[in-house]
Amino acid sequence: MIIGIPRELEAGETRVPVIPASVKRFTDQGAEVHIESGMGLSIRIQDSDYEQAGAKIISDRTALLNNADIILRLRKPALEEVSQLKKGAIHISFLDPFNDNDLVDAFAAAGITSISMEMIPRTTRAQKMDALSSQASLAGYAMVVLAADRLDKILPMMMTPAGTISPSRVFIIGAGVAGLQAIATAKRMGARVEAFDTRPVVKEQVESLGGKFVEIDLGETGQTAGGYANALTEEQVKLQLEGQKKICSQSDIVITTAQLFGRPAPIVVTKDMLAAMKPGSVVVDLAVESGGNVEGSVAGEEIEINGVKVIGLANMPGRVAGDASQMYSANLHNLVLEYWNKETQQFDLDMDDEIIKGCVITHDGELTNEMIQKARG
Repeated sequence: MIIGIPRELEAGETRVPVIPASVKRFTDQGAEVHIESGMGLSIRIQDSDYEQAGAKIISDRTALLNNADIILRLRKPALEEVSQLKKGAIHISFLDPFNDNDLVDAFAAAGITSISMEMIPRTTRAQKMDALSSQASLAGYAMVVLAADRLDKILPMMMTPAGTISPSRVFIIGAGVAGLQAIATAKRMGARVEAFDTRPVVKEQVESLGGKFVEIDLGETGQTAGGYANALTEEQVKLQLEGQKKICSQSDIVITTAQLFGRPAPIVVTKDMLAAMKPGSVVVDLAVESGGNVEGSVAGEEIEINGVKVIGLANMPGRVAGDASQMYSANLHNLVLEYWNKETQQFDLDMDDEIIKGCVITHDGELTNEMIQKARG
């Protein structure tokens, strides 16, 4: 069985899907691994490093796609590349299946088994494959470092002969994986950290990291079975924004990480809230690629609104591409090897398995994923 790994072509993408250590894991199990030439250069991995791990270097991208039984990548493919895949091949990457209907339909029409890394269930058994969590954790770290760099103040308290500098105040909105890592990072850097999440259940986690949990009474909220926040009612949103406005006005840095699985991100910082913030404050919007948490933020840009720096830069994990690639590569090899049959040296696709059932989008020419089917109505 041939595992093919093409280069990432997305502008600005510095991560790579597989590192040499994972290649060796595959070849040790009898798989033949084909790597597109130059795939690892963005993180200083040479073709020779992959060859030493047992891979074959392919310079013809089309040939690589044509011949592979399993395609591993990070970003979703361009629509025109789907037709270049072998019928019956397995394609594994982030796919954005709730929003990219054309891509999902193309996979089905081409007879490709598509697996979406966003759809890996958040269960104990699947933790080692959970790429959303591994990348979000790094994003949380990168956001704080970026905000600290843009702020014209230091984060920790400092006592000097010239006087005492008070610690900067950091407010994290959303205490999922990215938010919790942001809390931990800001606290380690010496900031005074506050956080809010619509799920009261995360209060203990926030406090265990040294943050203060902001109490805003929204009534019944809760979370989904997968650990994501439930969507709020209009009245609850109004209460949330009112409660957050005062905290934002006192904060030097506001970091937003609120995302709803399969739906556009909610606005959690309005222009009215930005107007109440001190000039020179910094806001970082992690959800800018899925609609944005901050009213007025622009994907891929850093702008200023009423003297407040609003950062909408995409691909936060890519700012620490070496570690992000290592973690994503491990997620991929853990997924593949979980279903690798050592005797036949094949990927056994058990459609009754809970993880496979959750992350397979198309199979045998059909859209098979129940969540995507329901989303389409």
